[in-house]
Amino acid sequence: MIEVALAEPAVSECEAIRSVATTLSVSEDSVRRWRRTAYSAGDERAEIRRLQGEAAEMRTANEILKKTSAFLAAELDLLTTQESAG
Repeated sequence: MIEVALAEPAVSECEAIRSVATTLSVSEDSVRRWRRTAYSAGDERAEIRRLQGEAAEMRTANEILKKTSAFLAAELDLLTTQESAG
């Protein structure tokens, strides 16, 4: 609601908060707290999405490292076997 009120030309944030508070029959402080909480929750959701992406990258890197480790272990085993036989 506040964003809609702020979209009007020449409406300040205080005026928008006052308008919404009057419309909802609540205090201006309540509207300010709700707005602050909503923005904070949005920041938290963005951080969670960022961390989920980072975790996915780490899982992919971990799989690559596991495969590389297995490949190198097999190569080392092959070299060790060839040296023992030769």
